[in-house]
Amino acid sequence: MSVNESPYVTLVSSDDFEFIVTREAACVSGTIKQSLDPRSAFAEAVTGRVKLSTINGVVLEKVCEYLYYNLKHKDQKDVPDMEIPPELCLELLMAADYLNV
Repeated sequence: MSVNESPYVTLVSSDDFEFIVTREAACVSGTIKQSLDPRSAFAEAVTGRVKLSTINGVVLEKVCEYLYYNLKHKDQKDVPDMEIPPELCLELLMAADYLNV
């Protein structure tokens, strides 16, 4: 099985924490989905590793949690709020904008 057929991808934070997530969850992010597209010329499409140099490990962990949360609740109405620590709100907002989620 080649890397671009793998059901998992690795998201790497600016401080080198690695998060292995399903490709389906990672592709909730438009930015990550585009970089993993096998038709793109991005190295991420070949390696299955996405280096997010503007997002630290604490924030990326919460982003990964959100990717799965979004996937789990995508067809539901009245979705409960996700718990977000107030001290991460600004950084998460900037990460969400960058990742197009």
